Amino acid sequence: MKKKIEKLYCLKPFLGDKGWIEDKNIIEPYLLEERGLFRGSSSLLLRPKNSKEVSQILSICNQNNIKVVPQGGRTGLCGGTIPSESGEEILISMERMNVIRHISCENFTITVEAGCILSNIQEESEKNNLLFPLSLAAEGSCTIGGNLSTNAGGINVLRYGMARDLVLGLEVVLANGEILNNLGSLRKDNRGYNLKHLFVGSEGTLGIITAAVLKLFPFPNNVETALLAVSSPEDAIKLLGLARSASADLLNAFELISRIGMEMVLRHMPGTKEPLEKQYKWYVLLEFSSSAKNNLREQMENIYVSASEKNLVLDGIIAESTQQRKGLWLLRDGLSEAQKPEGGSIKHDVSVPIDCVSIFIEKATKAVEQHIPRSRVVAFGHLGDGNIHFNVSQPINADTNDFLGKWNEINEIVFDIAQNLKGSFSAEHGIGKLKREELKKYNSSIEVNLMHSIKKSFDPNNILNPGKVL
Repeated sequence: MKKKIEKLYCLKPFLGDKGWIEDKNIIEPYLLEERGLFRGSSSLLLRPKNSKEVSQILSICNQNNIKVVPQGGRTGLCGGTIPSESGEEILISMERMNVIRHISCENFTITVEAGCILSNIQEESEKNNLLFPLSLAAEGSCTIGGNLSTNAGGINVLRYGMARDLVLGLEVVLANGEILNNLGSLRKDNRGYNLKHLFVGSEGTLGIITAAVLKLFPFPNNVETALLAVSSPEDAIKLLGLARSASADLLNAFELISRIGMEMVLRHMPGTKEPLEKQYKWYVLLEFSSSAKNNLREQMENIYVSASEKNLVLDGIIAESTQQRKGLWLLRDGLSEAQKPEGGSIKHDVSVPIDCVSIFIEKATKAVEQHIPRSRVVAFGHLGDGNIHFNVSQPINADTNDFLGKWNEINEIVFDIAQNLKGSFSAEHGIGKLKREELKKYNSSIEVNLMHSIKKSFDPNNILNPGKVL
């Protein structure tokens, strides 16, 4: 590997001390996946500051068969940004490419570099009374390049779509170093194949995204948030239909929370408190938003009354202030973090048709509890788009290693049920290293073969993020 790295030494003067890093102590945090599931090895970290430097790096790497692993904010949960243990791969971090190049209030677009933190894009948009709607728990540290590479979802998919739906144009450096400059801002463009959609969700295996043109929307100055108690996911689905119809589809978030998840948040997340006087099995956190001065409050109250009359809602609270709204969202946003003190957790990111969500939760919960008695199912997530985070926490006082040793068994149970309901084993977190075998199992051979053909066409020497996705 040392001889291969020497091929890159010509770039060292241009990259500088901030861009060329061989210090093991500095590299160490770049080698570990957030949950500790994967740890890799690499002796070189490159941090380019522009697309030209990325181009130069990949050109030399491609000529000398040097494998590269692109990285953004490293918040992914599937090992997609972690190098192999062999030490034969170099790291390319996009964190220095963090310039917001342009914002157009007239065209409702923002052009950003791949290393921009998602929350910074949101804030810059808001300064111009515009909204970039991609929103997820890691938005304070994840980068837009990573968001696009994994086709991130989040809480606003119901109204605004996945990351793919928010992209108008991309700048991508290909495996051979060529720069594909497709930073167009057109809403309508039918000039042949839409190449950008190949790169979004490809996890850096087809090219390295260096910049993007993103869609913006009028900023929703009018927001109403409510937490409603329901007896079952089935009633939550009925409530979803009612809310969408009654709000003229101004519903941007509709999140399902189980009681067991709520209890974990209340135990472990500072600043949280019991939202209602009584405790219930299930809750829905929903939010309306609009840039107009229409009476969303009245709409929310009418939905509450109507749903109560239909026995769909047992209790609830509508936020009276921004502080109270943030408090309600903390109950949802803290769900993932709150599970960590509870011991081992086998996590799943699945999607099924919305009308099958309740069936999935019921069947998967029963099957998991039969396989591991006293295991604690924490089901929550984006009910509005059929994406459920079906997490299984270890039994109280159980041996964590023994429990996590059943990872593959539980995965098969959960994924088989989702598949039988015409669902997906990966909704918004990608494939990475973690779900490669599942891709082979649950996707048709035709789909997998086509993916291999695309990969070979874009990256014939297999230097881009090898061992990921396929």
